[in-house]
Amino acid sequence: MSSITKATLKNAIGQFKTGKVLVLGDVAIDEMVNGHTDRLSREAPVLILRHDETRIILGAAGNAAHNIATLGAKQASIIGVAGKDYHCSLLLDALQRDGVDASGLVQDENRPTTTKSRISGIANHSVTQQIVRVDRESRVPVTGKTETALLDQISKQLPGFDVVLLSDYGLGVLTPGIIEHAQKLAKKHGVKVVVDSQQDLRLFQEAVVITPNQPEAEHNVGYALDTHEKLLSAGKELLGKTRAQNILITRGASGMSLFENTGAVTHVPVFNKSDVFDVTGAGDTVVGTISLAIATGTPMPEATVLGNLAASIVVKRFGAAVTNIPEIQSAIESLNEKLLAGIETRKEISV
Repeated sequence: MSSITKATLKNAIGQFKTGKVLVLGDVAIDEMVNGHTDRLSREAPVLILRHDETRIILGAAGNAAHNIATLGAKQASIIGVAGKDYHCSLLLDALQRDGVDASGLVQDENRPTTTKSRISGIANHSVTQQIVRVDRESRVPVTGKTETALLDQISKQLPGFDVVLLSDYGLGVLTPGIIEHAQKLAKKHGVKVVVDSQQDLRLFQEAVVITPNQPEAEHNVGYALDTHEKLLSAGKELLGKTRAQNILITRGASGMSLFENTGAVTHVPVFNKSDVFDVTGAGDTVVGTISLAIATGTPMPEATVLGNLAASIVVKRFGAAVTNIPEIQSAIESLNEKLLAGIETRKEISV
């Protein structure tokens, strides 16, 4: 049976303040424009929105870094690409506000700063609803002087961290050359590699853990994970394709399944079930929490439980949300002892 207890979890988060994590990948901002609407325009059949507020929230790799910072990391830094535009200034302000070191950010005048503008309105005391979303982004892989500048930042910064998190949203930062350089440098300096990617996982080799959600895992193995046997097969196959130490498949309402290269498998159920408001960014919270746990020596089963707990907090909030140590401590206290004691690590696959 598992040795995971409330005491071991509390001890693990107590070490978070010593961890240093570098996030490398596709940084973005979410621009949340909110207002009231009660009439249509005379110019066209569209709503008129009376602006109330605009909030800037870190998104994509920035959201993972923000989570790491709010969890009390000794250092949370990011390397990525932004444009030379108005939204870059908003991104830099948000990174500084949220405690993320942005000295590794590279500007490219030929790319926009990745921005997702969500325009939402409320009418006649109803609930706020999203009206339209506008995306500013480039999915063209970085090249030339921009890629060279990223390589230089990786060489300069990566050796000083405990963990490098490769956060890949398919927006062009994590080219094969960038990935290879980061992996080689991490291996040379004993920096642990964590991967969160929406692309071909075979690009990432020998990471400590790779964290696909179920659709991403299904895409990489080519079949649906609709039975326990297929889930086990996918875990084994992904371990073989990536030579990772661990594969963590996040499965929504079905919890998480951790596959270790020893053949051990741990299934973690969803904790503190409640109405889900918004899963936006929950994956960033999971991988950010796990990265910081790994940086401070937490075993993978405990790190998985902590990531699960953190996600259970942020899904109750709208947008890309974050959590903190007091909230996770409270979530640990609220855990059902029988549910926690029932988590079992068993050798279910042969590798």
